Amino acid sequence: MRIIPISQQASGAFNNGQIIENKPIGFPQDGGFVRPYSALFYWARAEGMVDSTIGLHPHQGFEIMSFVLEGNIRHFDSKMNSWKPLEAGDVQIIRAGKGISHAEHIERGGVIFQIWVDPDLSKTLQQDATYDDYKGAAFEVTETDGASVTHYAGENGLMHLDTPGVDIRRIKITDAPFAWQGDKNVIRSFYVIGGSGMLDGETIEQDDYIIVDDGSAVSITPHEGGMDIFAFTVPAETGYPTYAHRMMR
Repeated sequence: MRIIPISQQASGAFNNGQIIENKPIGFPQDGGFVRPYSALFYWARAEGMVDSTIGLHPHQGFEIMSFVLEGNIRHFDSKMNSWKPLEAGDVQIIRAGKGISHAEHIERGGVIFQIWVDPDLSKTLQQDATYDDYKGAAFEVTETDGASVTHYAGENGLMHLDTPGVDIRRIKITDAPFAWQGDKNVIRSFYVIGGSGMLDGETIEQDDYIIVDDGSAVSITPHEGGMDIFAFTVPAETGYPTYAHRMMR
């Protein structure tokens, strides 16, 4: 298990600091302690300090997801050719395929995760780009042992990804410990959105990023006030050479 506090994550900004980012997994030039692994290529938390727009820019191959954690954003891409509003709880995915351009407008106080995964670019670069957005109310929520779990992708999830073996959940823990059975075939990554607690005897706090890559079971005990955790699971082995793997050889 590795715990990466915000001080060891990469950072960035758009429009002279109008939008600020911390990046558990940044681009090579961004710095930070974590490099891409399995199908996970990039992960940023972006926050609007004022209303601000990231202008039109291109993507290819990757699947790019934006999870709206707080506030409101708007999204434009060259396939839809229109602006679409998204609010807290909503999710968008761009399957970039042969190529697509998009722009984002983050309102003041808006907070998103933008996460990129590699679905096997040797295949997706031959496909047309596609796009979906999902309203927060559409996702299944399960209640168990003092925790509320929103299922985005994978088991009970609504989202369709071309990247195999991805499971995405948001786990809100009130007071009781939350346990998750181990699985040696996956890597689990956690971002502490809010609160603090203990994970297998180690203290974890807001904005910590945690990687559990040994297949062990996970047990999280919240401190007073509970915890809000984002969990992203990928296969331990993708079964195909990822872009990051090819570039790092």
